Amino acid sequence: MVTVVVGTQWGDEGKGKVIDYLAKDMDIVARYQGGANAGHTVIINGKKFIFHLVPSGILYPEKICLIGNGTVIDPVSLFEEIAFLEKNGIKVDDRLFIYENAHITMPYHKILDQIEDKFRGKGELGTTGRGIGTTYADKYGRIGIRVVDLLDDDVFYEKLKIALELKNYLLKEYYKEKILNADKIYNDYKEIREKIKKYIINGTIFINDMLSKGKNILAEGAQGTFLDIDFGTYPYVTASNPISGGSCTGLGISPTKIDKVIGIVKAYTTRVGKGPFPTEMKGLLEDTLRRSGNEYGATTGRPRRCGWFDSVIVRFASIVNGLDEIFITKLDVLSGIEKLKIGVAYKYDGKIYNEYPMNMKVFSNCEVIYEEMDGWSESISDIKEYSKLPTNAKKYIERIQELIEVKISAISVGSEREQIIKI
Repeated sequence: MVTVVVGTQWGDEGKGKVIDYLAKDMDIVARYQGGANAGHTVIINGKKFIFHLVPSGILYPEKICLIGNGTVIDPVSLFEEIAFLEKNGIKVDDRLFIYENAHITMPYHKILDQIEDKFRGKGELGTTGRGIGTTYADKYGRIGIRVVDLLDDDVFYEKLKIALELKNYLLKEYYKEKILNADKIYNDYKEIREKIKKYIINGTIFINDMLSKGKNILAEGAQGTFLDIDFGTYPYVTASNPISGGSCTGLGISPTKIDKVIGIVKAYTTRVGKGPFPTEMKGLLEDTLRRSGNEYGATTGRPRRCGWFDSVIVRFASIVNGLDEIFITKLDVLSGIEKLKIGVAYKYDGKIYNEYPMNMKVFSNCEVIYEEMDGWSESISDIKEYSKLPTNAKKYIERIQELIEVKISAISVGSEREQIIKI
């Protein structure tokens, strides 16, 4: 059985916690896209674990974790993460494996990512600067270096030289920056190449073999639907496909083998960096929500922009992902807000939009049509049963379910693993 977990907004929906919660019933947890720009947070007994590349399921000692071919892997970040886990008593060897056809983020990818974003001027995207987009660009430009290339001295050196011919030309002639030395990078990567060998497998064969044996697989996406390169708020998007379809191309599994798609939805809306955000709040309420929800990027530390729940984008996410059910996260953060708003449509140039418009001029300048609901004052963090939630909290949840037309199966009311209410 394959279960796919996707973010339905602009990322930061709480996927790490939900994946950790679901992983207990899985045999394998597999990351299918993105790179070290992800920041999946899990808190267990007050201890915080932030995952950038390693799947969140690694915290369960008996689970196998895979990093799929759809990801781009920064080996430096990966081994820092592994070292942190091992320091905290989490065994990684013989449990973590990397697809041999995944692409590698090299030092020049991170350098160029930061330089290129600055050169965009007013069109700056506000990337994390971790070389994700530039690695994917090389993948599709067919000058990328794959994990399997690290195993052969000649292949790695030849591909490195080819890539650097282009990168150094850009650095020197266009950006007026220092060029990079192929021999130095080659030598710097000797230790990394030796260390990574034991993790490399033919992931496609492995995962399909596990499926044939009846194993349960949890496919873990990073970012969110509206950061998808095709369906998101382009160009303010990531360079891969976080949607459920990305799990097929990112892990080498057939669409016919996906049994369930679970969408993760924050009870309000947040976004990091630039890009349109129709339901964004301004002023004191946004500051209060940011503090209450600890809305700061797990990877960058940047403050997240906060806004009201937008049912239009989540309904579109349910369509494009084929959602079977939804987990609502951070409902507890809304406690104490007297009036809550839900965005139900947009208005632009006299026209009402009930569905998400791909035209970014419309999406960036629209007026949001809201429904207003009464909030609740009491804390809900210790509640274990849905029936015991405040009446207005249940009304809020039920209205969201009506608007997005997908069953809500669970609610998170705190950051700890146990703070989940099943419905």
